Amino acid sequence: MNEKQYKTVGNAGITSLVLGIVVITSAITVGVLMIIQGAKLLKSNKDILI
Repeated sequence: MNEKQYKTVGNAGITSLVLGIVVITSAITVGVLMIIQGAKLLKSNKDILI
């Protein structure tokens, strides 16, 4: 019974680690894309007349 619990906890740990890496990678990617789009908006700011 203890071996089954050990494997379950191990699998849960591995899954949490993988999901954490995916979330961090996604956050970095979205952040970089937002910075790029913001720079494009600032660059085109002089062309906009309101």
